[in-house]
Amino acid sequence: MTTEPALDDNALLDTLQWETFEYFLEEVNPWNGLIADKTREGWPASIAATGLALAAYPIGVERGFMTRDEAAAITLTTLTFLWDSEQSTAADATGYKGFYYHFLDMDTGKRAWQCELSTIDSTFLLAGALAAAMYFDRDEENEQRIRTLAEDLYRRADWKWAQNGGATVTLGYKPRQGFLRYRWEGYDEALLLYVLGLGSPTHPLSDESYAAWLSTYTWSRIYDHEFVYAGPLFIHQLSHLWIDFRGIQDAFLREKGIDYFENSRRATYVQREYAIRNPLGFASYSKDCWGVTASDGPGPATIKVNGVVRKFFDYIARGAPYGPDDGTIAPWAVVASLPFPPETVMPAIRYFHDIELKQSDSYGFKATFNPTFPVKDKNQYGWVSPWNFGLNQGPIVLMIENYRTGMLWQLMRRCPHVVRGLGRAGFTGGWL
Repeated sequence: MTTEPALDDNALLDTLQWETFEYFLEEVNPWNGLIADKTREGWPASIAATGLALAAYPIGVERGFMTRDEAAAITLTTLTFLWDSEQSTAADATGYKGFYYHFLDMDTGKRAWQCELSTIDSTFLLAGALAAAMYFDRDEENEQRIRTLAEDLYRRADWKWAQNGGATVTLGYKPRQGFLRYRWEGYDEALLLYVLGLGSPTHPLSDESYAAWLSTYTWSRIYDHEFVYAGPLFIHQLSHLWIDFRGIQDAFLREKGIDYFENSRRATYVQREYAIRNPLGFASYSKDCWGVTASDGPGPATIKVNGVVRKFFDYIARGAPYGPDDGTIAPWAVVASLPFPPETVMPAIRYFHDIELKQSDSYGFKATFNPTFPVKDKNQYGWVSPWNFGLNQGPIVLMIENYRTGMLWQLMRRCPHVVRGLGRAGFTGGWL
């Protein structure tokens, strides 16, 4: 445990937000603005991480992490690259129909790993662009160009095409293979996708798409909490990075008498309670050590630990309370729940800080750790991921700020496309 003087909550959040933000300053190609998916050498860019960076730069300006001119310059570089890069059915294009491939080569910006044209990752990218357009509102030439490019990028996305003739939206598309088999159905991170898709002034989703999505929800009662269920914690967070769901409701949650903010609060309580009960007997799970989500892990491996055969996974969508779970904790996912129940999240953040989950080369907390997994160096905190991921870093920066000032929520409240999308989805009440 650390022996340094304890930081108060504000100082702790200041430090964590700055250290985490550094990822976007260092893991970027300054010539095209692309952000590395993770810190492993030779790894490609992630368009979701790039979108998170676009949303984080304004926070960096307001927090003094970078100047407004610096933020505007890298934002303009990113948006210019996205607009100018190849949109076609070619196997090495950057995107198609206004959407982008999940992973792009850091240097060339071309499709990497034969990955899919991702509707959800493109959503996060476009949301970041729209956030930038809301923030950079001055008459300077760079800021005017940012607004124009963000608008053009959003208008180019063909959401109707992404439905592929169905009511709900497909997960993505691959050249020569066509659309992926699965669709965005069941409560998941696609809440933001449907809002942006419905809000498009050029190629919007069909009127029935949102109701079709709502019809696939699962309402559950777990540990005396009733909520729309999803096991991984990130599902209850990612759409909330951009949209303030406090006090606004769609048809489904109006009937239940809650909003999505309250839904996420209950999901966070369930995660913590699961760790307290610890039905599978994993090491270190407690009221201050919890957080099960899609994350890196120590596997794949099957090992007998203290007489119990344990199956460990690598990157997988872990969930609570129904699994899968292998004892891997993701501190970033706890921090990203900070606005929902801060009284339970802050003690967990302090716990992760006190056990020094940073390591010498880290941008804030490492992505994950697993105290149950046996490691040769007998680290009392078990296996610790050697990587940081852009998809994890962004939610930490954004949700700390939303908790403290509501900055990104306020920016996106002014975005006409978000307001239009919420209206078409049937949201009413609150700030709408």
